[in-house]
Amino acid sequence: MAKAAGEELPADRQPVVIAALRTPVRRVNGAFKELRAHELLAPVLRRLLTDTGLPASAVSDVVIGNAVGGGGNVARLAALEAGLPVSVPGVTVDRQCGSGLDAIVLASRLVAAGGNGAFLAGGVESISTAPLRANRSADGSPAFFRRAQFVPLSFGDPDMGSAAENVATDFGISRDRQDRFALRSHRLALAAASAGRFAGETVPLQAKSGTVASDDGPRAGMSDLVSRFPPAFAEGGTVTAGNSCFDADAASTVVVTSLQRARELGATDGLLVLGTDTAGVDPRVLGMGAAAAAGRLLAERGIRAPDLDLVEFNEAFASQTLACLDALGIDPERANLDGGALALGHAYGASGAVLVTRLLAQARRNSAPGRRAGQLALAMISIAGGMGTAVLFRYERLDSA
Repeated sequence: MAKAAGEELPADRQPVVIAALRTPVRRVNGAFKELRAHELLAPVLRRLLTDTGLPASAVSDVVIGNAVGGGGNVARLAALEAGLPVSVPGVTVDRQCGSGLDAIVLASRLVAAGGNGAFLAGGVESISTAPLRANRSADGSPAFFRRAQFVPLSFGDPDMGSAAENVATDFGISRDRQDRFALRSHRLALAAASAGRFAGETVPLQAKSGTVASDDGPRAGMSDLVSRFPPAFAEGGTVTAGNSCFDADAASTVVVTSLQRARELGATDGLLVLGTDTAGVDPRVLGMGAAAAAGRLLAERGIRAPDLDLVEFNEAFASQTLACLDALGIDPERANLDGGALALGHAYGASGAVLVTRLLAQARRNSAPGRRAGQLALAMISIAGGMGTAVLFRYERLDSA
């Protein structure tokens, strides 16, 4: 997309993220258990338009990732629920856990293709209200299934947890190291929440229980519990409920537009999209997909791990997070500075967009006087079926970029 690191496209084709918001991330069957996907997403879309001053009629498209919803194009449904005019279309993307990040990639590529467009892009997941799924048997009766098939059975079609165990074994990620990383995630998320660092990126929602304004995943008492969890996926294994994420409901969306349009809207800063990559890996170790995508992307752009200022990786499992960071030469202490999905939860199709929302918030916080300009930021996520997506950004003041 970009020619090389530090060398962008013309201003009317250079993609930039100028705003990013999310709902609170809440445990499945919790505060959001009655809210369907479009009801989670619509308030975020409305707030983005208000915050950026982007006229609803000027939105080129609404591009939304979703993994386990009921189909029917939730992007269009949410756009209309949010009050966008009927002239604004919507498209829903399914690359499972990567859907939210891939929706942002798609919108960025549409901007780069020309037309000076402006897009609302991100992801949503309401696992609490996801439909029951079934295949039709020969006699017409439903044969219910827990999850979709990701790859042909000849590949084994491993569950996410089993694949996380494979990664831990193949890449030598110990139980102790996984547990310590999970504790770190909770500790950092609790500190961030206490300091109010999530408040500016979070859109409170109205639920039956009242106004929901905060995440409910981080646990102060986790330090006493994490070593007690038994193996969850394999006898004698190292992956447990304590060092794995939990399922959650959430939505997260960004505004992706051209550098030219961003300046016209009066945006003063943003994440310039320097490049994207999606890679495939052996489904047996599907958690390594992010490392494959990010490694190729960084190599193509001439970026080394120490050059990165900010890194957000979806912490579906501590084993795969640590293995990917090791493979890329990224010190785990430099990633997910406010905690990640191990503490906050994994809302499937929304999680990739949450990564970008976190990066923009962190970059803005780090842009105080005296900080160097041009922070490089990396978002990456591993995906069911043996894939991974990565996006490289550079945070800039747009009035001087």
